[in-house]
Amino acid sequence: MPTLSYADGVITMIDQTQLPQEEVWLNIDNVDDLVAAIKRLSVRGAPAIGVAGAYGIVLAALAHSPNDDTAKFDAAVSAIREARPTAVNLAYSVDRVVPVAREGGADAALAEAELIRDEELAASFAMGELGADLVTELTESSSVRAMTICNTGGLATVERGTALAVIQTLHERGTLNEAIPLETRPLLQGGRLTTWELQQMGAPFRLIVDSAGPFLLSRGAADVVLIGADRIAANGDTANKIGSFSLALAAQHAGVPFLVVAPESTIDMNTPSGDDIEIEDRGPTEVAGLRGVPSAPDGTDAINPAFDVTPASMITAIVTDKRIVRVGAGETL
Repeated sequence: MPTLSYADGVITMIDQTQLPQEEVWLNIDNVDDLVAAIKRLSVRGAPAIGVAGAYGIVLAALAHSPNDDTAKFDAAVSAIREARPTAVNLAYSVDRVVPVAREGGADAALAEAELIRDEELAASFAMGELGADLVTELTESSSVRAMTICNTGGLATVERGTALAVIQTLHERGTLNEAIPLETRPLLQGGRLTTWELQQMGAPFRLIVDSAGPFLLSRGAADVVLIGADRIAANGDTANKIGSFSLALAAQHAGVPFLVVAPESTIDMNTPSGDDIEIEDRGPTEVAGLRGVPSAPDGTDAINPAFDVTPASMITAIVTDKRIVRVGAGETL
């Protein structure tokens, strides 16, 4: 189902922080509220953040004329663009819509934002098909067990997804034995969101804790690992939810294909390698407790990187909406 839309000056989105217990929808009509929603992860997932950011420029243009109230418009643009630093889609979408807004105002910005949304939806279907074909080829199986981390479904992309779109396509083809989602620390996005989406599609799954993933791969529990991406560097190094690197190590040890599934818009040819990707640290609160309930003593500090970087040399292939790049075999972006 659509999880993010725009109409009449209002962005409507499902609040991912409330799932799966409650299905709460937010109606956002100003930039400050949008930036807050992005920062607290009410909307998350690189493509979804990009679409939200595109619609955010429409809100900015409605509130402040891009040409007559330039300072306030520019401040709103900066606030949206810098709401989260690691995923490239947010900056990409903002940078694409802003010049359109300057030239044609809010109406032109909306047309461009809607185009971005339509492109992301089409990309999700394409990634699902290409990825499912590749999984079938690599595993030579009609009963695939697919391990995945974080949330890469429609919640992360507006509809359908990236890595989870591959799993959904396998399920629709009748070739999915089971999905094995990791709970995904620290916010349990796999446990809360991916399981909810798998349940919605009627796919078989079993949830595991993050630290069990590598061990289970070593014991032959999965045939393929599928992850999304928040930024793919020019050399193929991939930033994704923390824990992805551990799965890549384990997949390499077990001889299991490790596939990155992300739209072309996630590839950043201006970032040479993973060393150049800024990794967001979200502070101790999310580690020392969950949803406001402490799990560690007061004052506990923490190292809390939201993402890690998997080197291209450990990735079997990158699947986009347009192509398959077998980086593990030496192909380049």
